[in-house]
Amino acid sequence: MIHALVGDRSEEDAKRFICELAGKLSDQLPLFTSDELPHYSEALVECYSTEVPVPRTGKRGRPRNPVREINPNLTYATVHKEREKGRVVKVEQRVVFGSESDVDTILQKSTFSDRINTSGVERHNLNLRQHSRRLIRKTNGFSKIKRNLEGQVLLVMAYYNFVLSHGSLYIKGQGDQTPAMVAGITDHKWSMRDLLTYRVPDRITII
Repeated sequence: MIHALVGDRSEEDAKRFICELAGKLSDQLPLFTSDELPHYSEALVECYSTEVPVPRTGKRGRPRNPVREINPNLTYATVHKEREKGRVVKVEQRVVFGSESDVDTILQKSTFSDRINTSGVERHNLNLRQHSRRLIRKTNGFSKIKRNLEGQVLLVMAYYNFVLSHGSLYIKGQGDQTPAMVAGITDHKWSMRDLLTYRVPDRITII
């Protein structure tokens, strides 16, 4: 799990989520997928584009505003589901940014899936709910204070990445593997003591 945000499905939170996620990714952009919430495409444009000034024409009048140039490596596709009586009867995939050939190339190289879908994020949502009673629906274990819920989500993500062994990551001869080990962030599986006693560096404010 790379990033999570406790918030609403609003434009403001979508932009905050995408821009915070962008700071944790490498220069090689992944294929972004989501449902058809329009805020995601707007957030991707804001985080992965630059303003390019329009050359002056020398004519009288107000200069034209700069135009946004989207990162040519940005690929984004959505999943549209049609339902009848609560059941999904049709699923359509739509490429929003990037070409269909670029998306197909990424999917062919992917070890996760060969088609456009949202199963990855849906699975991570399930993992969060399974490890945090605060996220289970229709219970009295919910958080009344947003800050407490954010702390709980961060703790679950740290446990998932550093402490929990994943069978899909098992390598013969190397023993149990955690996502953090596979990503090269750590060289060993953490214990709960390691996790709970790890000192998070204080935030550095640059003036």
